[in-house]
Amino acid sequence: MQIQGQTALVTGGGSGLGEATARELARLSAKVAILDVNLANAEKVAAEIDAQYGAGSALACQCDVTSPESVQAAIAQAAAAHGPARILMQIAGIGSAKRVVGKDGNAAPLEDFVRVVNVNLIGTYNVARLFAAACAKLEPMEDGERGAMVFTASVAAFDGQVGQQAYSASKAGVAGMTLPMARDLAQHGIRVCTIAPGLFATPLMKTLPEAVQASLAASIPFPQRLGKPEEFAQLAAHIVTNGHLNGEVIRLDGALRMAPR
Repeated sequence: MQIQGQTALVTGGGSGLGEATARELARLSAKVAILDVNLANAEKVAAEIDAQYGAGSALACQCDVTSPESVQAAIAQAAAAHGPARILMQIAGIGSAKRVVGKDGNAAPLEDFVRVVNVNLIGTYNVARLFAAACAKLEPMEDGERGAMVFTASVAAFDGQVGQQAYSASKAGVAGMTLPMARDLAQHGIRVCTIAPGLFATPLMKTLPEAVQASLAASIPFPQRLGKPEEFAQLAAHIVTNGHLNGEVIRLDGALRMAPR
């Protein structure tokens, strides 16, 4: 699929990897709808994209990925402004670090596990199902393709660290549903792939002390540095343009394998 002129939805587009992806899609002449629970962040990124690429290049939509009504409203808002979307980048997510049994001897709160799974896994499925239902109604393009979805997992899906039970489980769920969803949506000409990033220089990462960031970067075999958000964005865009990429989970991690802790 050619990205130029297409409408793209980016969840979590107000910061980090989502922001970088929204900017890359706009650079490639897509009309970008930035879906984020933090509307102020989404509006800031949309305004900067409009200033760089022209008014109307980006749209900010407040969106809670766990809410069917919120997602439906954002999809409709984007369609009204830019036309029906054929590209979905799912990057919204949250993290958590809780040992199963804490230092006080008590079990980890169940609500913490539920919250992470609800946003990262159920939220991903919620947006995907609603996007797919709308996309399936569109006229097919070349090769019968109607749309493409890119999900975000994590290397924690495969080698999660101590305390990452909720995060690893949620991201493993995203990785696990990629192939069956790609097979399911093949009849509609909608492709599904997932990126599993390693350690990236996101705003959250940059809140850590520089010594900690350097130590994390040193654990990556090559290149021995944190990943750049634009490298994630470039891969996400390539997945859209490469029509034979489907049902695949791609690690983007510099050959990193996480240690137990």
